[in-house]
Amino acid sequence: MEQQIQQSFRALGDPTRREILMQLSQEDLTIAEVSDRFDMSRTAVRKHLTILEEGQLIIVKVRGKERVNQLNPQGLKNTAEWFNYFNQFWDSALDSLKNTIERDSQQKQTGE
Repeated sequence: MEQQIQQSFRALGDPTRREILMQLSQEDLTIAEVSDRFDMSRTAVRKHLTILEEGQLIIVKVRGKERVNQLNPQGLKNTAEWFNYFNQFWDSALDSLKNTIERDSQQKQTGE
């Protein structure tokens, strides 16, 4: 699991790969179709797609002579779950801030 998360972060670290993921969230695309949407060679696109596949963020299916790339919801879910673990710290910090503001407001109203 740790290796998969590491590879997912590597894949997500590049803005072009994040944009490719956005494109694949709309529809499945071949390498040629991805290349048409970006100003880069097929070789460069293939490299980005390989990194996304290694991070388990996309699945590549062979259809005839074509390799069709599609978003892998499970790979994204695993990465999201890792991030969600840290929500507890945000929730705690926001609750603390809310309590401080409410206490401050009450003190101002009572003239303390």
